[in-house]
Amino acid sequence: MSQDIRSLEPKALWNKFADLNAVPRPSKKEERVIKFMTNFGEGLGLETIEDEVGNVIIRKPATKGMEDRKAIVMQSHLDMVHQKNNDTVFDFDTQGIDMYVDGDWVKAKGTTLGADNGLGVATIMAILESDSIAHPDLEALFTIDEETGMTGAQGLKGGLLKGEILLNLDTEEDDEIGVGCAGGIDVTATGSYNEQPVPKEGYKAYKIEVKGLQGGHSGMQIHEGLGNANKIMNRLLYAVAEDIKVAEIDGGSLRNAIPRESVAVVVLKSDKEDILLNVLKALSETIKKEYKTMEPDLQMVFTETDLPKVVMPFEAQSQLLKALYAAHNGVYRMSADIKDLVETSNNIARVIVKEGHIKVGCLTRSSVESSKMDLANALKATFELAGCEVEFSGSYPGWTPNMDSAILKVMVPIYEQLNNGEKPHVAACHAGLECGILGQNYPDMDMISFGPNIKGAHSPDERAQISSAQKYWEYVLEILKNIPKKD
Repeated sequence: MSQDIRSLEPKALWNKFADLNAVPRPSKKEERVIKFMTNFGEGLGLETIEDEVGNVIIRKPATKGMEDRKAIVMQSHLDMVHQKNNDTVFDFDTQGIDMYVDGDWVKAKGTTLGADNGLGVATIMAILESDSIAHPDLEALFTIDEETGMTGAQGLKGGLLKGEILLNLDTEEDDEIGVGCAGGIDVTATGSYNEQPVPKEGYKAYKIEVKGLQGGHSGMQIHEGLGNANKIMNRLLYAVAEDIKVAEIDGGSLRNAIPRESVAVVVLKSDKEDILLNVLKALSETIKKEYKTMEPDLQMVFTETDLPKVVMPFEAQSQLLKALYAAHNGVYRMSADIKDLVETSNNIARVIVKEGHIKVGCLTRSSVESSKMDLANALKATFELAGCEVEFSGSYPGWTPNMDSAILKVMVPIYEQLNNGEKPHVAACHAGLECGILGQNYPDMDMISFGPNIKGAHSPDERAQISSAQKYWEYVLEILKNIPKKD
C-alpha cells in the first residue's frame, strides 16, 4: 500500500482508513475486523462491547464543557463489498486493500476500495482516539454484514444504546444530508432440469462473454442507465434461442452490485454456425450503440470452445430465457412525493445455470413497503410461470424521512456557513441504510446520514475524493461542537 495515503489531509482520517484497509473484512467474514476494533477500543482504555451478533460498541465520555449536550451515536459498518476485475489476482479473505493516489482520488488496484463504509469507520476511530476534538457523550456503533443482509443492525438489541441522536456516516455525496432510505428484499428463483447429452458429430460450442461494463451500486446508481450483464446476455441468447442449446450461464456476483460480466456456453449446429454468429455480432453492435454513452467499454465476445457433454432441454431453456427477458430490471417507479427519488427498483444480480440447476438472484428495493412487495410479487409470478420456485428473504424496512429532525436543523445552517451560503441537498436515497432497521428498536432516536464523495461503490472503480474528505471532516467537527443541549 502506498505511503502516500498516510500523508493525505486530514491525516487522522486517512491514517485510520489505512489501518482499517490492512484488515481483510468481506461481508460474512468479519471476525478479524471485529477483533481489530475491539482491540482498538480496549487499547484506548474505553468501554468496549461486542454484542451477540458481532457488532462493536465503544463508549467515550464527553469532553470538558460538552457534558450538557445530548449523547450521540456515531455509526458505520465494518464490512465491505468484495469485487475485483477478472484479471486481478486478489484474495479478499487474506489480503488488505492495495490503495494508491490518483490526482484528487484514492483508488484500489483492481478491487473495490472499501471507502464504503470504511471512511465512516475511520472517522469514528479518529474521534475516539483524539484528545482534542470536542464532542458530547459518544457511543461508536460499528455494525457487521451491512452489505449482504444488514444482519448486524437487525441483531442489535433495544436498550443497549443510550444516545439520543444517531449520525450515520454512510452517504456518498458530500453535499447531501440523508433523511430517509429504501428498504429491500431478496427474491431468489430456483429450478432444475434434466440435462441432455450433446451429439458428438455436427455440433460446435461457443463461449459468449459480456464484459467491460462499469457495474456499480444497485441502489444509488440504478437510475443511471448502466448496463446489466445478465440482461444483455439474455438478450443475445434470446435472439438465437431456437437454434442454440445452453450448456452454462454464469453472470453477476453480489446482490447489491449491478452485474458487470456474464459468461455463457452454448451449442449450435455446425451448418448454422456462420448464420448465428452473424446474427449475434450484428445484435452486439446494436447493443453497443445503445450503450455507447454510458458503457463505452462494453464488449461481447464470441469464442469457439470445447463441446460440453450436456445442455439444457429446449423447453426449460425457452422458459428461462423468456422469464429473464420479462423480469423487470432497473427503475420500477419514481417517487410521487420526493422529486427525482427512485421509489422502487430491481437488480437482476445473479444468474447461474449449471449441472441441472437454475438460480436467479434479485435485490428489490423501495422506500414504500407496499410497492416493494408489489414488484417482488411481479418477479415471483414471472419466474413461477417458468416453473421455478421463488423465495423471499432478507427483508428490511426503509427509513421514513423526518423533516422536523432537531439534528437536521443544526446541520443545515452549519453546512451553509462552511460552504459560503450553499444549501445542502436534504434528501432520501434509494440505497439501503441501517437507520430504518435501527429505528425499529430505537424509535425515538433522531437519525441523520452524511459522508464524503465516494464514486463507483460496489465496483472495482470505487474511489474516494481527497478534497471532499477534507470538506467532510471539517463538517463533522463542527457538528460535534454544536450538538443540541439536553432537554
